[in-house]
Amino acid sequence: MAVVLGVNRKRIQRLMRILGIEALYPKPNLSRPAPGHEVYPYLLRGLTIERPNHVWSTDITYIPMQGGFLYLVAVMDWFSRYVLSWELSNTMETGFCLAALEAAFRFGQPEIWNSDQGAQFTAADFLAPLKQRGVAISMDGRGRALDNVFIERLWRSLKYELIYPGDFADGQELFTALENYFHFYNYRRPHQALGYRTPADLFPHKLKRKRSSS
Repeated sequence: MAVVLGVNRKRIQRLMRILGIEALYPKPNLSRPAPGHEVYPYLLRGLTIERPNHVWSTDITYIPMQGGFLYLVAVMDWFSRYVLSWELSNTMETGFCLAALEAAFRFGQPEIWNSDQGAQFTAADFLAPLKQRGVAISMDGRGRALDNVFIERLWRSLKYELIYPGDFADGQELFTALENYFHFYNYRRPHQALGYRTPADLFPHKLKRKRSSS
C-alpha cells in the first residue's frame, strides 16, 4: 500500500533544482523585438575584453514571487563583472531599462554596449543616449543567449543563491534582498574567472563616482 506524505512547496522546489527538473509552463518572452527596429551587428565575437568600460551589457529577467513576478534589468561591465546598476519593474516598458542605463553612466561610459534585440533596447529613446556619447552598439543574434554569457551567468547565480530559496512575498522585500545581494556580488563574492578576486577589485568604481560628482 502506497503512503503519500505531505511535502511543502519549498521542499519540492529545492528537490527540482537539485535534480535539474523544471516545470513546463508559459514564461514571459523578454526579448520580443519591436516591428521594424534597426538591427545592429554583434561586435563581441572573438573580441578580447582588456579593460574596465571596454564592454557593458544589459539584459532583463523575470523574478518569480508568491503572487506573480517582477522584471529585473541590470547593466554589467564585462571585464570585471561589476554590476553597475539595476532596476525593478512590474511592466516591460522601456522606462526602467532607460533608468538603469542612466544610473550606469555615473561610472563613466563603455566603448561598446551590448544587448539583445528586445523592444526595450531597440527603442529610439533608449538608444539615443548611447548614440549621443558615441558608444558602439552591439546586439546579440536572435536566439543566441550565449552572446551575452556573463550576464546570463549573473542571472543563474542570482536565482539559485537568492530568488529560489527566498520565495519573496512582495516587491519591497525583494528590492531590499536584491540591494544586499548585488552589494555582496560586487564586493564580497570572489569569481574563479577573475582569479578569485571580486568585481570591485577590478572595476575603478570609487574613481568613477568621484569624477562624476565633481
